[in-house]
Amino acid sequence: MSDEKNYKNLDVWKEARKLVSLIYVLTNEFPEDEKFGLTSQIKRAVISVPSNIAEGMGRNSSKETRQFFYIAKGSLYEIETQIYLALDLNFITEEKAEQIFPQIITVRKLIIGYIKYLDR
Repeated sequence: MSDEKNYKNLDVWKEARKLVSLIYVLTNEFPEDEKFGLTSQIKRAVISVPSNIAEGMGRNSSKETRQFFYIAKGSLYEIETQIYLALDLNFITEEKAEQIFPQIITVRKLIIGYIKYLDR
């Protein structure tokens, strides 16, 4: 695989992996009875971000790649909403949420930037 198509070299993929780690640490604080509820849902959503970036890079056209980046971007909005729900349900403190939001924003900006790059 050429460096150009190697997702492991992309800052957006690296930052998405950091978000996965942050979410996993955060969800360890969720109640045990949420293991198959919000915890499972947010973990699936966050794992899908770097996964869709990688899958998009493996596609044959920039149109296909772009579509996977849009899916990853959508998952970020899902994660953001789930963090707000965790706050509403008092699973986490506002301070904990504020540790996650900047990383979501960073990944979203990088995804948008890569989509714009593909549009050129």
